[in-house]
Amino acid sequence: MYKLLRSLVALLLACASPLAAAQIALASADAKAVREVIEAQLDAFRKDDAATAFSLATPGIRETFGTPENFMSMVKGAYAVVYRPANVAFEPPVLFDGQVVQPVRMTDAQGRAWIAIYPMQRQPDGTWRTNGCQLARVPGQQI
Repeated sequence: MYKLLRSLVALLLACASPLAAAQIALASADAKAVREVIEAQLDAFRKDDAATAFSLATPGIRETFGTPENFMSMVKGAYAVVYRPANVAFEPPVLFDGQVVQPVRMTDAQGRAWIAIYPMQRQPDGTWRTNGCQLARVPGQQI
């Protein structure tokens, strides 16, 4: 899965209009729900609410990290811009290799631009959950 996400990040960074060719007609309710899950997770990170942030991840992610505290520790250490973004801008969700992914542009505290790619997974109850995050620095961009 990470190889596919890296390919998507490379594609998005390489294209002048990165999402134009990959946009899908995701139902507006689903697009809204996907965005709300990521916004809620970012808000939970901002509040250091490990339990809520962890609950918004897929069962597979939760199984990998075991506890909300382990998950939060990983995010703090490896995804500082996701843990404390200065700015966040959502792009339209895209379909990549049959999976809904949500690109989110972020700026870190130093003004560096990043793109976070969130693969999303619909759960059996119809809710959406984050299924990881692939992060890449946007070369040459600083705000």
